[in-house]
Amino acid sequence: MRARAILLVLAVVLLAGFAAQNWTEITRPVPLNVAVTTVQAPLGLILLVLLAAAAIVFIGYAGSLRTRHLLESRDHARAMNAQRDLADKAEASRFTDLRQMLDTHMRESRQREATMNAELDKRLGQHHRELRDELQRLTQLMSGRLAQMERHLEPPGPGLDPMRPRPAMPVEDRTVIERRPADEPVMEAPRERERIIEPDPGPGSNPIRRWFGR
Repeated sequence: MRARAILLVLAVVLLAGFAAQNWTEITRPVPLNVAVTTVQAPLGLILLVLLAAAAIVFIGYAGSLRTRHLLESRDHARAMNAQRDLADKAEASRFTDLRQMLDTHMRESRQREATMNAELDKRLGQHHRELRDELQRLTQLMSGRLAQMERHLEPPGPGLDPMRPRPAMPVEDRTVIERRPADEPVMEAPRERERIIEPDPGPGSNPIRRWFGR
């Protein structure tokens, strides 16, 4: 752009110098034919004026094109800025929506996690209570059975007949005995062996041996 302006200025300067050097010839009147009549006028001056007018028209047209281009560029830049603003707003809106969605998802996840933890704690507490109750029941049952076994195995007190049978165990501790078929012969019970009662050897003796004898 600057080179074209320099060339235009140089052309105008050369034309002005040429006109100044030949100004007398340019302004000298000559007969001119205008199709209907003949007049006396300076031909060089007329051509110079026409050239100047053409240059002015060219410069004005170039200026109008330049101005139009600048206006279009400004409008285009304004439209681009408007589109950029819309895109930025849309992007910000999308980011806002995404953040809200993530916040909602995280909130729901925390709520589900809290609910699951509460349910898990509740079930674990229930299982612990059931296990504790079962252990207490088993402990009581084992304590009762151990006490019954100790009562059955303890030596008879003074004045008690060692041949006298001990009281039977409770019903719940008995072993279920299957009945034999009706057609199966029943074997005769062997005679009860005679038990020999020996004197008490002392407190450290075996209670089972004292009970059954040798």
